[in-house]
Amino acid sequence: MKPEKMRFRTVFRVSSVKNRPPLSLSRAQTLSVSFSCMQSTNTRPSFGIAFDIDGVILRGRVPIGGSPLALRRLYDESGSLKIPFLFLTNGGGIPEPKRALELSELLGVNILPSQVVQGHSPFRNLLGRYENKLILAVGKGEPALVLTEYGFKKVLTLDEYASYFEGIDPVSEYKKWTTVPVVGRNDNFKNLVPTCDVFTERVKAAFVVSDPVDWGRDIQVLCDVLRSGGLPGTTNGHQPPLYFAADDLEYQAAFPVERLGMGAFRIALENVFNRVHHTPLQYIAFGKPKPIVFKNAESLLRQLHSSRHLNHVHHEDFASHSFRALYMVGDNPSVDIKGARQAGHPWISVLTRTGVFHGKENHEEFPADLVVDTVEEAVDYILTKECT
Repeated sequence: MKPEKMRFRTVFRVSSVKNRPPLSLSRAQTLSVSFSCMQSTNTRPSFGIAFDIDGVILRGRVPIGGSPLALRRLYDESGSLKIPFLFLTNGGGIPEPKRALELSELLGVNILPSQVVQGHSPFRNLLGRYENKLILAVGKGEPALVLTEYGFKKVLTLDEYASYFEGIDPVSEYKKWTTVPVVGRNDNFKNLVPTCDVFTERVKAAFVVSDPVDWGRDIQVLCDVLRSGGLPGTTNGHQPPLYFAADDLEYQAAFPVERLGMGAFRIALENVFNRVHHTPLQYIAFGKPKPIVFKNAESLLRQLHSSRHLNHVHHEDFASHSFRALYMVGDNPSVDIKGARQAGHPWISVLTRTGVFHGKENHEEFPADLVVDTVEEAVDYILTKECT
């Protein structure tokens, strides 16, 4: 059987490798590289990998780009993690443990909750400010459950909150869908629903956890909450804080053309709010390409490096470990590649052609260190470079 060739169309901005020819590896060679890497990392891996999910690992719920095979090569024969890696996504809407289980089932490897960093993961750092205050959770999936698992105790979804105010959505009667309350879907969530009077207690903050479903209703209710100082129907007050888990304009989903993301919703909300209110909308957005996201990912990769899951012979304090290289494998130049470039050393950006980016050459505005067709080719390159 003729060996399968892996073709890499590489584009580097690092001068020392500028003239390096495209890498071509046979399947036998890549397996050999993987085996040698497993042997060498029994001692001390000096690199880690962060993968975007949508457009790199999955399209919708379907694995793409040889992702299951690529990820299996980062484990040993017993299924133990050998190369520290995590998923760094601006997506979300479900708790990290549930997302880890979902990824494990789709990809055929054991993904730990600590290997999943979603756009809303930094929200847990705001617990000290809002733990016992009334907050709104906006977006698809289970946004209130996400926040309650972070420790917030008085959380209402925007669906639930809006249902208390008759007529707040003037076109609700024309909508053909209905919203099932979280309490009705999950008995374990009943004890987490806050006991408060929404007609007198002001909302102290709104968290856009994931992509909103009903843009019209959500923009209307958020404008009511934000311009009234946290209590719809009252006179103008000081705007409560507004947090977005990410600010992606577009992302790659199951549809062949990119879909509007949370950043598009933010633009719509901001434009409407600024027209109906006397002061501009104030907000804070998290997620890639913010440098703090990559700094946090580096810290988590250090913890994975030193954890028992890596089965190292020599354990060391994760805070003192320094990676020679950290790879960000993504499909969106303005998010993944821009973020890795801004983060600087030791981050190396790898751009795939399976999502937002489809160019033959490198991206002009945010050029990556390496451009490949698929995540499988990205892993082939990384293991070859780091383990030979």
